[in-house]
Amino acid sequence: MKILHVIPAVARRYGGPSQAIYAACRALQSEGVKLLVATTNADGNDELRVDLGEVVIYQDVATIFFARQWSEAFKYSHPLAIWLDQKVKIFDLVHIHAVFSHSCLAAAQACRNHEIPYIVRPLGTLDPWSLNRKWVRKRLFWHLGVKEMLREAAAIHYTTREEKRLAETNLGLTRGVVVPNGVDLSFATPPEELLNRQMSFSDTPYILSLSRIHPKKGFELLIESFAALKRRGVFSSWRLVLAGDGDPEYVEHLKHLAAQKGVGNSTYFAGWLDGDLKYTALHNASLLALPSYQENFGICLIEAMACGVPVLVSPHVNLAPEIEAAGAGWVTPLKEEKMAGALAEALGNQQERRIRGERGRALARNFSSSEVAIKLISLYQALSKGRRRHG
Repeated sequence: MKILHVIPAVARRYGGPSQAIYAACRALQSEGVKLLVATTNADGNDELRVDLGEVVIYQDVATIFFARQWSEAFKYSHPLAIWLDQKVKIFDLVHIHAVFSHSCLAAAQACRNHEIPYIVRPLGTLDPWSLNRKWVRKRLFWHLGVKEMLREAAAIHYTTREEKRLAETNLGLTRGVVVPNGVDLSFATPPEELLNRQMSFSDTPYILSLSRIHPKKGFELLIESFAALKRRGVFSSWRLVLAGDGDPEYVEHLKHLAAQKGVGNSTYFAGWLDGDLKYTALHNASLLALPSYQENFGICLIEAMACGVPVLVSPHVNLAPEIEAAGAGWVTPLKEEKMAGALAEALGNQQERRIRGERGRALARNFSSSEVAIKLISLYQALSKGRRRHG
């Protein structure tokens, strides 16, 4: 079986989707699946420094890059579209990641031209919250190809039951399947020296938020709720750590807000954390917070729970039902009083954090990349069964 994965971009600035696709592909490769990732060199206003038009090994996976010629939002690439129409017939199935992007529409069209089955993973873009952002542009794309792409897909791949429910209820879609993002959980049992390493930003307990620095993540409310606790004169030793990249102006806005609310000295902006530094930050955190206004999955939640760290999320995080059912953390509305109350409960009870952290550790095992790879292979086999191999 030979699978082609198509995604608009894989630079780290695009967050979870690029991380998830390579974790999945590495796990699929370990199960003997032959695959290739096709994408662009987009990296915000910059470009990834990669060879174009030839297969290279990127993050341990065979990948072919093409030039993003214009539009950061649409990521138009004529060379990628030409390559897809020429080469798609040599694959058994195509897995398309994202919806409102040129590479996705081009891949779906190429598949239809050559009668190759394809799966679409929407990455949360069919959530009502997401659809309402830049709706005019998305509505245009919907009628120019997105509607047909989804209608003709062999399956629509959602990563949570909540994502499927929201999309199907709002758009009347069918053929949805739920397979979660897979996470390599080997970091969950790190070397002892990694566990004993003290983070440079804190020698006291801290709340960690490990995510893109983006307005939809609820950082303003998190800072304001943290400040409300501090004003009560309790939790004086605690710190709030925001780890991730983001628009410099927005990061400065958050720093100014923290200072304005009186928690500038106890709020630390760690920047992008990767590798051992990232996992050390996770293992040493007392709580991971992701109070997003919309979150399709949240890989950082699985990573935190795998380390035994409880989580605090909003109901708009699509993993919230699973977290609440497992008792792996706190689910709180996006209101300062409610969030401050949930933070106070979490920070004030070490025993409860330990209990919920252990429940989270058990929940995280359901998302191991090896388990998810087996589910994907089963899906690929079912959808490609009986299809004639071209080329």
